[in-house]
Amino acid sequence: MQNDTIAPHDFWQELHPPGSFPADGDFTSFYVAELQDRRQLRLPIRVLADSEHALASLIVNQASFAVLDALAGQLASTIRHFDIDIVAGLPTLGLTLAAAVAQKLGHARYVPLGTSRKFWYRNDLSVALSSITTPEQQKRLYIDPRMLPLLRGRRVALIDDVISSGSSIVAGLHLMTACDIEPVVIAAAMLQSERWKEKLAAEGTQWPDRTVGVFATPILERTAEGRWSAPTA
Repeated sequence: MQNDTIAPHDFWQELHPPGSFPADGDFTSFYVAELQDRRQLRLPIRVLADSEHALASLIVNQASFAVLDALAGQLASTIRHFDIDIVAGLPTLGLTLAAAVAQKLGHARYVPLGTSRKFWYRNDLSVALSSITTPEQQKRLYIDPRMLPLLRGRRVALIDDVISSGSSIVAGLHLMTACDIEPVVIAAAMLQSERWKEKLAAEGTQWPDRTVGVFATPILERTAEGRWSAPTA
């Protein structure tokens, strides 16, 4: 059972050696995620509206540079065999990760998608966007038309920080479709639960298999003792 506590501002600041914390069993103040190299990252637990379930949270632009560097490095290694020509990043937090991954791949630039409409943007190159973390905000996702030559006919990686419900990444796919672009891979630092799989599969059966992450986290269930546990298979 986990006993350690952590101050709210200290999350995402340090990677711990393998085995530093129990990665299974019950969790109290934080969830222990394991990266591909078995190093551990402590994530805060966010309780859902029903009070009986919770999710581990990652806010990548609040992470230390060392943690961001590690996440970007492992994600770049994971997608390198796709022979990526250009990275496209989803707002808001996906932009931080996408830029770092592009650098790790040796690219000179990346293409940021955005929610702020500039006067030269085109309505036909935009789609509705919603997020699990900001459900009350109705936005649109745009691409700068000047960036299209960087993407068309190229091997594109579409990157977000976290894939959870799948709504944001599906919006990204819809925007790519509007631009006559099909990404070769979808990538994120964290795959949060498996709810996204059904939504992505509805867009095309190929997408769940083309989606990769550095680590995955489950929906947690409240125990009788008031702690949090991952459901058993």
